[in-house]
Amino acid sequence: MSDVLKDRVALVSGGGRGIGLAIAEALAAQGAKVVIADNGTGIDGMGADPAVAEAAAKAVGGRAFADSIASPAAAQAAVDLAVKNFGAIDIVVNNAAILRDGFIFKGDAANFEAVLRTNLFAAYYLAAAATPHMREQQKAGRTPKEWGGGRIVNITSSAGLYGNFGQSAYAAAKAGLVGLTRVIAMDMARSGVTCNAIAPFAATRVTDSIRPANEAQASYKERALKVAPQHVASVVAWLCSDHGAKVTGQLFGVRGREVFLFGQPRPQQRIADPARDWDIDRLAAAAAAQFAPHYTDLTTDLEAFNTEPVV
Repeated sequence: MSDVLKDRVALVSGGGRGIGLAIAEALAAQGAKVVIADNGTGIDGMGADPAVAEAAAKAVGGRAFADSIASPAAAQAAVDLAVKNFGAIDIVVNNAAILRDGFIFKGDAANFEAVLRTNLFAAYYLAAAATPHMREQQKAGRTPKEWGGGRIVNITSSAGLYGNFGQSAYAAAKAGLVGLTRVIAMDMARSGVTCNAIAPFAATRVTDSIRPANEAQASYKERALKVAPQHVASVVAWLCSDHGAKVTGQLFGVRGREVFLFGQPRPQQRIADPARDWDIDRLAAAAAAQFAPHYTDLTTDLEAFNTEPVV
């Protein structure tokens, strides 16, 4: 136990199990007061069990919010619970996620929408509910200058960066979190609130649900199940400490004792003709010469990280 985050108040969505629980435990170990927001649903978003949040909250000495936060009213209620019980909201970790896979040609719109509500919309709802408090707290001088005005950490996925077969909903939501991270970082910069995203590689219910279609995917799953979620929690704790006050708008990956800083989409090549508009033939020729060598291939995230983790 340390006092790095003493008097800070954190809300962790999906904090009842796996990576979310590891994050909640790490923040509590650094002195933070923690609200666990988790309705105890299955990995597919079906069912609920309030005992999940209650047990996790008891373990970290915090409070439980056992409703789904995939609505503006529920997200506001979770933030209000933190403020009512602990007097503020300083840290939000958006970790809640469900998974409903299906090839795009067999897609189900209801499943797509359900995944986006939990994995992306809920992150927006919580940030929208928490950031007004963070702004007012910063104006009131609640936090030391060296710590800044607050922290938001969005747990994304390599699936949102690389893609993977049958994961249009999950990948779209996780990619959306990267864009949301950037905008929150920009919107909150004047208030000293940072916002970053982390793509974790660890043993979770999502990892366990992988159904390998080939040897490479089977190997990936076997390796991923060796990686403890505590490594992700350590990076979250770093970002939430004084040391993270100037780190914002960034995208990290964590795989055991490996920590990655991902690049973000920026133009790689440019073709331009100031004299006349492009026609199809000229554009095709220019693209073949200058763009084609730099096209990104269709490697999935499981293939890209199918190497031994450092554990």
